[in-house]
Amino acid sequence: MPATTDIPSLARLIEPGMQIALPVDYAGVSMAMTHALITHGAGNLDLVCVPTGGLQADMLIGAGLVRSVETSAMTLGEAGGAPCFNRAVKEGGIVLKDATCPAIHAGLTAAQKGAPFSAMRGLIGTDVLRHRPDWRVIDNPFGAGGDPVVLIPAIQPDVAIFHATMADRAGNVWIGRRRELATMAYAARRTIVTVERVVEDDLFETETMAAGTLPALYVDAIGIAPNGAWPYGLWGGYPADTAELSRYAAAARTTEGFAAYLADTGAAAS
Repeated sequence: MPATTDIPSLARLIEPGMQIALPVDYAGVSMAMTHALITHGAGNLDLVCVPTGGLQADMLIGAGLVRSVETSAMTLGEAGGAPCFNRAVKEGGIVLKDATCPAIHAGLTAAQKGAPFSAMRGLIGTDVLRHRPDWRVIDNPFGAGGDPVVLIPAIQPDVAIFHATMADRAGNVWIGRRRELATMAYAARRTIVTVERVVEDDLFETETMAAGTLPALYVDAIGIAPNGAWPYGLWGGYPADTAELSRYAAAARTTEGFAAYLADTGAAAS
C-alpha cells in the first residue's frame, strides 16, 4: 500500500536519465509535479507523451531537463504551439522521436503484456517510418506473403506520472474512464500519482467505482495536491484556465519570458 508523500519528496524519486510517461492534457496532468521536478532538477529525461504533450512537457523542456521526447504531437491547444518545444527542436536541443497515437499505445501495451513488441499495419506507407529506424517492417509470418506489418518496440517507462481526482486509504486511485492512465501504470516500472484528496471509502466497494479504479498494486507513491492539474482542468473537478495557458504561451516565446514565468509561479530551474 503506497503511503501519501509530500510533492517535493515525490519529485526526488526521479533520477537523471529516466524515461518518464506523461498523459495527454485532458487525462490528468500533474502540474504540481511539474513545478517540483523543475525545482528538483534531475535532467537528461526521456519523455513519452501518451499520446501527445503540452504544457507539462514544454515546461520541462524549457527548464533544460529533457533529452528526448517521443510524441505524436505537442500543443497548448487553443493557446497555440508549445514554444519551448519548438525552440528546442529548431536549435537541436532535444531528440524528437516522431510517433503516432496508436504507435505509442501499442508500445505501452506491449510492455504491459511483457511482450518485446506490438505489430501494426496502419503505419505502412507513411513518412513516419523514415524517421524511426527502431521500428521494423517485416512480412506477416502468419500470412501468405506480401503482407507487411510494422513492429513497435515495447515502451516500458521508468516512471509514469499523472494526477487524479482521488485515492482511498489503501492506495487505490480513481481514474474514471481515462484508461490511458491505467495503460501507463501497467507498462511503467513505477507509478507516481498526485490526487485532489484521499477518501476513507474503499473505491472497490461498489461496481460503479470499481470499474474506474486503478488498483494500489500498480501505484508506488501518492501525493495530495489540491488543484494539482491547474492550469489544466480535471474531469469532475474544475475546468482548464485558458487565460493562464495563454499567459504561459505568450511568456514562453522567449527564454527570458519563460524564466520570468517560472519565477512568478514559484518554480525555479536548477
